[in-house]
Amino acid sequence: MPFRPQARAWPDDDRWDTRPVRARVLAVARTLTSATRVLDVLTLLRGQDGIHLYLTVNPGSAFATGLDGFLAGLTGITVLDWREATRRRFDLAVACAVHRSMARLKAPLIVLPHGAGYNRLVTRSTGDTVSAAGLSRRELTHWGRVFPAVIGLSHEEQLDRLRISCPEALPRARVVGDPCFDRMLRSLDGRDGYRAALGAVDGRRLVVVNSTWSEHSLFGRHPDLPLRLVGRLPADEYTVAVVLHPNIWARHDPAALLATAERSGLRLVPPDQGWQAALVAADCLIGDHGSVSFYGAALERHTLLVATGADELDPRSPTYAFGQAAPPLDPDGDLLTQLEQALAKPDRAALRPITDRSLGRQGQSARLLRPLLYSYLRQVDEPDDEPRQPPYPRPVPLPTALPGPTAYDVEGERRGTEVRLRRYPVGPDHREARGSYAVSAEEPTLALRHSAEVMARTEVRAELPAERWLADTAAQLPGLGVAVAALGKARHLLRLRGGLLLEAHAERPWGAATPHLDPLLLGAAVALWLADGGDPAGLPEHGLTVRTGDRRTRVAFTRRPGQNS
Repeated sequence: MPFRPQARAWPDDDRWDTRPVRARVLAVARTLTSATRVLDVLTLLRGQDGIHLYLTVNPGSAFATGLDGFLAGLTGITVLDWREATRRRFDLAVACAVHRSMARLKAPLIVLPHGAGYNRLVTRSTGDTVSAAGLSRRELTHWGRVFPAVIGLSHEEQLDRLRISCPEALPRARVVGDPCFDRMLRSLDGRDGYRAALGAVDGRRLVVVNSTWSEHSLFGRHPDLPLRLVGRLPADEYTVAVVLHPNIWARHDPAALLATAERSGLRLVPPDQGWQAALVAADCLIGDHGSVSFYGAALERHTLLVATGADELDPRSPTYAFGQAAPPLDPDGDLLTQLEQALAKPDRAALRPITDRSLGRQGQSARLLRPLLYSYLRQVDEPDDEPRQPPYPRPVPLPTALPGPTAYDVEGERRGTEVRLRRYPVGPDHREARGSYAVSAEEPTLALRHSAEVMARTEVRAELPAERWLADTAAQLPGLGVAVAALGKARHLLRLRGGLLLEAHAERPWGAATPHLDPLLLGAAVALWLADGGDPAGLPEHGLTVRTGDRRTRVAFTRRPGQNS
């Protein structure tokens, strides 16, 4: 039978409750990572059962910075400081990171991993150089006694390592799967929505760059890699998102460090949520030995590693084996060629034999964890909804959509009525043009605006009518070859040098959704076509095919009634 302490009265709390409180559960966090993980687990508890949730921060972590802002945004959870949390009794405490000071809690404690198993060697926490963090005797015992009521493992493989590092803890170990990975599996049907939010639409492939923390990580060794990726991958064929471990955010300012890359189109995923959606959405992952890279390979995403972390991993762990087996990416080599070669490989499940050694009981964690949690809540009955409706983890939320670049360097070629082009974001460190510049109306750099061949207004519901804006823009920037004003998702008004006005729309193939036609892309294609000798008068008659990568969009043009060419 699990230990169930008699909870003492909370004299100043109950009288304010609209509904009776039958059980009190404490979530224990040390970092932002462990806070988000433990709150995910506690979604298995139903609020209608009279369960009141509390959260406290176990002090002492070097990576606790940033927790205050996260906690301030929580609703439905009472936040207690550590001193108050150790004075009160709870029916249950749950943590996704363990520290021996948690033995002070007056509640049975369930500890779970906050990553893909237990892998990292952290001597400061474990007190030795051979035990993985979370499995060491120093972390799991207090005055010679194992204090967690349950030590949750994601796979049976971890039992063997626990048997070596802290054998007296084996009777408390339970294999419960990985609720974080199961949540991603539950979210696979939402892939299209996640991809759209991250800009992976219209044939673009999503490259997710991931870094764990420490000097051995991708970001520790190659902090400029995200910027070089967005600068060297064609913007209409790839979109790049970066996921950095919350410990990096706790010690640094990634938004400032990656500001240049963001202005060039990089999607910087915030540390508290969004990374799971990015993995579900990804086509390719560039990472290191962190759990996010491991999860990505388990989801069968094409995975390339820049760092293996061999110096800080338990050599017996699956993550160590993962670092040795995953194909490498040379950060100083041709990034586009390496990605194209990786994406062309048919076997995306090559690393599954390794990742499956850490991610056990896939799809079953909710079914295993919920009865375990409820077994400690003596006044609450577990919901009796199986097998009719077994518990499922919630799908992960949509990431925040971000704007794209405002200036591109465009190169391409014309073949008859088809224009094939590639656009590369122009960042603050841009030196030499590949071709000509195409900018949006929001581009703030005057030099780029005055040297651009193409300018486009992307806002459909703008103050000035489209024709008026085109005329004003042509007068202000006489060097423009093409100006474009968006009229809708797939319809735009163009003004060519000399004053010819054309309305363009993307043709919709039968049975297909209405295509999205980027006004800046359209303007760049028309400018390339004209620069190669195309006759403006021929556009209404023959139309134009715009090709980016393998995607072709057929565009039809009409002249303004009564206007001569």
